[in-house]
Amino acid sequence: MTTIDIHGISLGIESFGDDDAPLVLLAGGTTMLSWPDALCERLAAGGRRAVRYDLRDSGESTTADPQAPSYTLRDLAADAAALAGVLGGGPAHLAGIGVGGMVAQVAALDHPGAFSALTLAGTRAVAPGPVDDDLPDHDRAAMGRLFARPMPDWADREAVAEFAAGSAEILGDDPAAARATAARVWDRTPGTAPPVQMANQMGMVFSRLDCGPRWRERLPGIRVPTLVVHGRHDRFFPVGNGEAIAREVPGARLLVLEEAATAIPGTAAGEVAEAMLALG
Repeated sequence: MTTIDIHGISLGIESFGDDDAPLVLLAGGTTMLSWPDALCERLAAGGRRAVRYDLRDSGESTTADPQAPSYTLRDLAADAAALAGVLGGGPAHLAGIGVGGMVAQVAALDHPGAFSALTLAGTRAVAPGPVDDDLPDHDRAAMGRLFARPMPDWADREAVAEFAAGSAEILGDDPAAARATAARVWDRTPGTAPPVQMANQMGMVFSRLDCGPRWRERLPGIRVPTLVVHGRHDRFFPVGNGEAIAREVPGARLLVLEEAATAIPGTAAGEVAEAMLALG
């Protein structure tokens, strides 16, 4: 892992594969560990350079004040385009998962020359907050259970990992995998200040970002090959959100993972990597 400086900030990155291979840029939601190791390794084995990176205020990237971010969603989109340019090799295949998928949509719309293909995993085409009437909102029962749980001691690694496992179980994801990932995220977080740890673990910074103006109505303007990946049992962004994106982006392919929920499970890494590689 290393950091790369772009327009006054540092972004933490990790590369898999040959540096001269076509670039697949993986925007996490929010840390790079949202993208499973197995998928990154499959992309590298398929002849790509897979680079996953931490968004601002997470992991090894610049951390300022996650409780009051001074940047917008469009700044994060500009980060992706700048990073693709610095890493070189021509336009990149940009992939975003969860809230990282929101970044990826805006990046493809605002900086079309920077990207050759687009993968959107477990995301939706509207910002945090009230959802459009035709889109399914977060599963109400699951959200009730999630938000009824007391917050952990964010300075306690084991408590944070256990909290993540419990949240995964509510969302239908693998608790053991979530526990292991949370521990890795905790280890990579700069310091134990509760707001910073919370931002790294839960991506709460997005609820405070300026995400305007809307971009859903611009989706028909995306002109690169696009793959939409969504778990059939996603309770956070139900699958109808992915279906809507696939309808509105010209020529997009929809890949529904029948046994998945919010996270991409390791068992689906091969299927997802194969579909991403097929985009070129």
